[in-house]
Amino acid sequence: MAFPLMKRYFDPWLVRIRNLLKAAQGRPMALVVLFSLSLLNLSSEWPSNMGRPAFVGALDEAVPDSFRTARQLLFDQYQRHFPRIPTAQPVTIVEIDEETLATVGQWPWPRNRLAGLIDAVAALKPLAIGLDIYMPEPDQTSPDKVAANLPETAAALAAALRALPSHEAILARSLRAAPTILGAAALDHATDTASTDLRSAPVLVHGTDPLDSLRRYDYVLASLPELQEAAHGQAMLSVTLEQGVVRHIPLIMGLRDKVVPGLPMEMLRLATGSSAIDVFADGSGVQAVGVADVQVPTQPGGDIWLHFASIRSTLSRYVSARDILKGTVDPQRIRDKLVLVGLTGTGTTDMRTTPLGELVPGIEIQAQVIETIFEGRFLRRPTWLKWAESAFIMAFGLLIIWYVPRTQSRLAVFLRAVPKGSAVLGVSLHLLNVLFCFFIFVRLGLLVDAASIFIILSAVMGCFFAPALLRGDDPIKTQARDAQGREDENDRTGKAPGP
Repeated sequence: MAFPLMKRYFDPWLVRIRNLLKAAQGRPMALVVLFSLSLLNLSSEWPSNMGRPAFVGALDEAVPDSFRTARQLLFDQYQRHFPRIPTAQPVTIVEIDEETLATVGQWPWPRNRLAGLIDAVAALKPLAIGLDIYMPEPDQTSPDKVAANLPETAAALAAALRALPSHEAILARSLRAAPTILGAAALDHATDTASTDLRSAPVLVHGTDPLDSLRRYDYVLASLPELQEAAHGQAMLSVTLEQGVVRHIPLIMGLRDKVVPGLPMEMLRLATGSSAIDVFADGSGVQAVGVADVQVPTQPGGDIWLHFASIRSTLSRYVSARDILKGTVDPQRIRDKLVLVGLTGTGTTDMRTTPLGELVPGIEIQAQVIETIFEGRFLRRPTWLKWAESAFIMAFGLLIIWYVPRTQSRLAVFLRAVPKGSAVLGVSLHLLNVLFCFFIFVRLGLLVDAASIFIILSAVMGCFFAPALLRGDDPIKTQARDAQGREDENDRTGKAPGP
């Protein structure tokens, strides 16, 4: 009983929709679909060099995930089929792994023990040492902290402990003696240990102030001021997550009204002996970030699309901190290298998912950024590329709208003559689209959005087949029947055949 009632209710609506799609051979509806989907596609990635109209922002909020997910998944597939193959290894990761924790002790270590690891690494003459470690609170195992917890009966012992240097003082001495950089984490909210400033190297801006284009934060989780003052640099370690996957890596960020560097650029600054980091920006945002004679082209937000290498190809860069402390590491693995020190032991580190579908330690991502800069192999999606895609979609879509309904065209004759010709032609064209975009990715490192091209043009083509599909007919037979009907009508009325 329910099904006939539903059919009786929906049938009139299907007829109206079918008649609407058939009006003027489907061209008006196809035009609406082409323009609306093109606008929706643009709103999901509106170029930063143009003011964003209010209605575009409202459209993106109303349909927030319209084309973005398809675009991201496509770009991930580009990388999975063509991952970066490392040609250089400028970075060594000294990992505080499970073997180290089993030998030295659980994390967090007393600061004097961490100082010993830094001294051991520094003795092997690296170019720079970056610590993926935050130390915003005092070490509670420091002698003065232990003394404060002793009973009054142990006054002599407490006095002796207070006479010893604190663990912060020992670590600060090691940080000052080695080319060290402390990492910090960006925060959007205040915490008991967060601050609003970071002691960082100068950033020289060439051109327009880039702050409005950058990802900005109000707070930072940084190490104690005593340790910041001793280290030779401070840097942000934050990465951008999109649905849990790291695709973009910011080279610079905003901390309130200040531009601060990410760890890769600060490592290069210290290694080259430069006093500042250069930022090149214009009205469309950040164009490049540089240090010394190296310039890295960026997205307008000061970030880069990272071309990932598989973790299987980078395992040789890892050195256990236990072996460093024992003195059993080949010195050539550290000498003149950029060394990153971080946690990789189970349960002690944040793990990140890459576009390759691999789960890697956060410090591996920082290493891959430095490695990519050394190799000069960057992925790019410049603003002009989005406009070029939109122009292609509009031009090809209009061509479809003009040509496909023409019943006497070669395409129409072909579709009537060849069974399933429309399916074969559609699949072939879309396959050619994907292969061409992938070829551009491999040869030029450009990220062309073949997904949006496929979705929009398929929707436009669907406008001409939808009336037949709503009736349950074969679209090709329907087109032939409609064409024959129009020819018969023209014969009766004496009119010339129309398009």
